Amino acid sequence: MRKLPPLNALRAFESAARHLSFRLAAAELGVTPTAISHQIHLLEEICGQSLFHRRPRPLRLTKAGELLFPVLRNGFDSFSAALAALPGAAGGDTLRVTTPNAFASRWLVPRLPRWREVQPRIALEVIGTDRPLNLASEEADVAIRYARRMPTEHVAQELFRDSYFAICRAELLPQGKPLNQLADMCRLPRIHYDWMKNDAETPTWRRWWMKAREIEPGLPRDADACQLSFREEAHAIAAVLAGQGVAICSDIILAPELERGELVKAHMLSLPGLGFYLLRLPEHPRKHLIMLFADWLRSVA
Repeated sequence: MRKLPPLNALRAFESAARHLSFRLAAAELGVTPTAISHQIHLLEEICGQSLFHRRPRPLRLTKAGELLFPVLRNGFDSFSAALAALPGAAGGDTLRVTTPNAFASRWLVPRLPRWREVQPRIALEVIGTDRPLNLASEEADVAIRYARRMPTEHVAQELFRDSYFAICRAELLPQGKPLNQLADMCRLPRIHYDWMKNDAETPTWRRWWMKAREIEPGLPRDADACQLSFREEAHAIAAVLAGQGVAICSDIILAPELERGELVKAHMLSLPGLGFYLLRLPEHPRKHLIMLFADWLRSVA
């Protein structure tokens, strides 16, 4: 009879060795990094030697780990191929995700290659819409909602929250750095876009200048006048990217451009934003996929 280590320990090692990351392995397998570490320690005890060099970072395989990894990788690949070849087998799971348009196009889509790296067999069908879809009628498996407070429908969990800053291209600022004086913002062309209705705390230029006047009471009364105005947020963002002015924007929605330095915060004064919440039905048949997706969202935020 074959004497093999626990399957969970083998899966944890194979995933961690493939990603060279306990965190990414945890996101792939739907567990915590601590659980991955415990499983690998168990496997190392069975093998009688270390499989990873943990210090100094980054994580590296030992000689024993280099011998074991390709055997396990090829074995799991063979298992997967054999299962897929069975008559009637599905070609992989699909998770239907609905999100607001801006979040889908500006935050989620640029990060999808990372999802495919860790979950190549779980396809995502992204439904970008500003109309909340009905999960109970199976229009989608999981929803990402943008709201000021935790939604009360279904099962909800907060993923992250954003803040709103005055954001523009670096070329519009002296030395490309944030302004120190609030009054200097008056020299920049300001861009406005319509916000959701029935929200008294909208992060607009009017509220930004109200907060600015609490710091510097002598600011001009007409400072909240805008040179460009759009109905759609996407058009205002396009104008900001084109260098046409500065707009009050979410640091989550524009995270890729801020990270790359294409856009900068014109001033560090900010307005509180809203929360991004993940919603699902209590006993959804794809609950395990939804949990994997939620863990991945938090890991790349």
